[in-house]
Parts: sequence; C-alpha cells; structure tokens
Amino acid sequence: MSTDADSPLRRRMIEDMNSRKLGPHSQRSHIYSCKRLAAFLKRSPETATCEDLRLFQLHLAETGMSICNRNRIMTGVRFLFRVTLRRLDLATEIYHIREPQKIPQVMSPDETRRLLAVASSLKVRVLLSLGYGCGLRAGEIVQLKVKHIDSAQKIIRIEQSKGRKDRNVMLSPEVLDLLRQWWKGRPTRYDAGAPAQERWLFPGKRPGKPMTTRQLGRLFHEAADAAGIKKSVTLHALRHSFATHLLERGTDIRIIQALLGHDKLDTTARYTRVATGMIASIASPLDLLSQARKKPGKSRKVRPPA
Repeated sequence: MSTDADSPLRRRMIEDMNSRKLGPHSQRSHIYSCKRLAAFLKRSPETATCEDLRLFQLHLAETGMSICNRNRIMTGVRFLFRVTLRRLDLATEIYHIREPQKIPQVMSPDETRRLLAVASSLKVRVLLSLGYGCGLRAGEIVQLKVKHIDSAQKIIRIEQSKGRKDRNVMLSPEVLDLLRQWWKGRPTRYDAGAPAQERWLFPGKRPGKPMTTRQLGRLFHEAADAAGIKKSVTLHALRHSFATHLLERGTDIRIIQALLGHDKLDTTARYTRVATGMIASIASPLDLLSQARKKPGKSRKVRPPA
C-alpha cells in the first residue's frame, strides 16, 4: 500500500473494512500490515506476485518476529488481496502458523489480596476490583458508563465488547460499595453537561472520552510492583485469576463461560490447566497404591479337608 495517507487503494480498503463493520483496532492493524508489505516491495501491493508474498513471509520469519505478530500482519494482507483487490490467487498463498499453546498467567488469592491492598488511590482500587471481581477486560472497564451499573438486579451490563457481543456479569456488594464511593468524589469537569446515565465512570483527560487502556495498564503495573509480585503479569491476569479462582471454588464451568463471554467452552476449559487448587487436591494413583498396601488385609479362612 502506498505510504500516501489518501491513496485510492487505501480509501478502497477502508471502505471495505467499514462495510464489514471492522472495529477501529482491526482497521489500524490491517492498514499497518499492508504498509509493511508496501515498504518491503518498495511499490504498491497491487503489483505483487506469488513470489513477492513468499519472500515477504520469509522476511518476517527471518526478522525473528513472534508467530502472533506474523499471523496478525498476514491477516491484514489477506484482507487486502481477498476483499479489496479480489486477487484470490494471491490470497491462497498466505499461510498462518499454529501458535504455541500457553497456559494463562494467574495470580494466587494472596497476591491478588496484596495487589488490591496497595492500590495508590480509591480510583485504582475500583479499577482493579472490576478486573478481578467481575472478570472484565481492560477495554470493558474503561468503557463503563453509569447506565451499565444495575444495582437493583446486581449486575453490570457489558455492551458490544469483543466480538460485538453483550453480556451481564455479577455486581458484588463490595464492588458496588467501591463504585458508590468513587462516584461521590469522581471529577466532573470533563462531562458536567452530559446526562448522568451517559457519563463515563472513569473519564479521561480529553473531554467526552474515557481513560485509555494504556493508562489503566500503567496503574496496574505500578500496583503490582508495590505489591512485590514477581510474576510477569499484565492487567489481563486479573481476568484469568477471576476465572481460575471461581473454578477452584466449584463454580460450574458453563457459568464461567457465560461470565467471560466465551463462544466456545474449549476457551474456558483452558483454566482447568492452571487451577492449582484443583490440581493439587487430586490424589495421585501412586498414593492410592501406597494406601492400599497399608490397609490390613482380611485373613482368609482355610477350610479343613473333608
């Protein structure tokens, strides 16, 4: 794709993405991917050949780029050739690599307790409590408005999140109490004229906009450092911990699936691999053999010969 921000090809691709309701993040990612291809070719991707695509994918592998990023770039390139340019012959040359299966990074209940205890302010504690107490993603936390909090039904409504799906999550009494405390002292200079129900719970520095996920991530890392957590964790670890700790306490996995908003049960089932409490409580077959040897056996009565 031409580096020109207003090239005809770029405009056509944006129109195609808009018509298919791709979100802003996906659109930026696809445009970036096609710019990477254009920079490699040093010409417009419209002139690309099968050999060009083979060499581009080889180039990405040789740079040491992660499998996740390589797949992400080729997803954008495939959209360009399959949808915008209608070059199905080139789209079939694009391959994706199976990503390594990694278990989610989970914090222990004690680590989570320490994290919440060292929160530098009420705002930070509310933000982190929503991540752990409700299993919300970073983008879902910052997008919360007053209208999403239903204290009567004790639920939080998540609207049009990942996959453009709505779902409800529980609103615990502790989270509700923290939200009410925060609302009383929340700054109002950015949205004083907006209807109360439409106000962001966590307004950002720009008028009419919520705080950014980058700022939220920074606050999490500051709290994790203060709590002395040595694991390499991100804010998403709170969501992983939410699911894992529920599973360890015996919550039905299909309920956890609904709370997380997963389409497939297999996605939720991966938490069974990190539920250390469940795993540690399982008796090893070796222990069962040892227990059987220690049990006194019943003596067999020998009948005398007739």
